[in-house]
Amino acid sequence: MSTWKGKTRGGTFGYLFFIYLIKYLGITAAYIFLSLVVLYFVPFAPKATKSTWFYARHILKYNRIRSLGMLLRNYYRLGQILIDKVAIGNGKVSQYRFEFEQYPEFLQLLNSEQGVIMIGAHVGNWEIGVPFFDDYGKKINIVMYDAEHRRIKEILEKNGQDKDFKIIPVNEDNLTHVFRITEALNKKEYVCFQGDRYLNKEKLLTGTLLEQKAPFPAGPFLLGSRMKVPVVFYFAMREPGRTYRFHFIRTEPVIRTKEKKAEIIKTYGRTPEDTGSPEVQVAILTFRIRELTEHLKENKKDHHSRRGMLKMIGQRRNLLEYLKKKDLDAYRELIEKLGLRK
Repeated sequence: MSTWKGKTRGGTFGYLFFIYLIKYLGITAAYIFLSLVVLYFVPFAPKATKSTWFYARHILKYNRIRSLGMLLRNYYRLGQILIDKVAIGNGKVSQYRFEFEQYPEFLQLLNSEQGVIMIGAHVGNWEIGVPFFDDYGKKINIVMYDAEHRRIKEILEKNGQDKDFKIIPVNEDNLTHVFRITEALNKKEYVCFQGDRYLNKEKLLTGTLLEQKAPFPAGPFLLGSRMKVPVVFYFAMREPGRTYRFHFIRTEPVIRTKEKKAEIIKTYGRTPEDTGSPEVQVAILTFRIRELTEHLKENKKDHHSRRGMLKMIGQRRNLLEYLKKKDLDAYRELIEKLGLRK
C-alpha cells in the first residue's frame, strides 16, 4: 500500500460542475453525464486501474472483456457515490432511501456521556451520514489533512453551504491537531478518522486483505485505548435503487502493553511493585502467548512470530516447574486463575 500525500486528487472545478448540474438538471442528468465521461478514470487513475484489473484477472479469473466491464462499472459506481454525496449535501435527501444496521446500539453509545472515535474508510459514502446525526452533528469533529481541509472549505464557500460538523486539520509541522483531538474527546465529543490513510511516520497495524498483508494506521486505536473511549467502524454502502445501508460496528478495545503489564502486576503480584516473581512472569508470558496465538490465526506464514511464541511457551513451562517445586499451593492457584491445564 502506497503512502498518501495529504491531498486528494482533483480540484474544485469538478465538484462545482456537478453541484450546478444537480441543482438545475437533477440527479438523473448527472448520472447520464457521468456515463459519458467514465472512461476518463481509466488513464488518469493508473494505480486504481491496475489494482482492479489485477483483481478481476488474477483473483476472480475473469476474461479480458468481463474484466473491462467490471473496471468500468466500478468507476461508474464511484462517480455515482460522489454525485450522491453532492446531492445529499445540497438538500436532496428525500430522493434517497436509507437503511441502518445496529443503529439503536450506536445511538445508545453516543448518549453514553463519553467521547467516541469513529473510523470510516474510502469505501461506500460515509460522509452522507452527517444529516442523520441531527444535534449530534454539532459534536462531530472530522480529522483531515490541511490541504484537503482548505479545498473543502473553498467548495463549501463557493456553493454557499454551511457545515454542522467541525474540522480538525492535520499539519505535519506541528502537533496542534493532537491537542484538539484530545480536547474534543475530553469534552465528550466525537472524533472521525479515515482508517485507510496513513503517512510514513505513523505506527501501523497489519491485517490481511485479499490474501495479502495490508498496513493500517494504529493511531485511532491507540488513542481510544489511552483515552478509554469506544472505537466504532462506520460505513455507508450503496445498494441498488439509490439506497444506502449504514453499518455501525463497535471494536474490541486495544489494550496497550504497558497498561496490561500494570494490570497483571496488580492482579498476580505479591506486592504492588512486584515485577520479578514467577507468578507475574508467567502471567505476562501467558498474555503475550495468547496475543500471538490470535495473530497467527490470521497470519499463518509469520514464522518469526511463531518461533518467538514457542520460545515464550518454553520459558513459561520452566517458570511453572520452578514454582511447582517451590510452592505447590501458589502453583495451583496461579494455573486456575490463568485457566491453564496442568
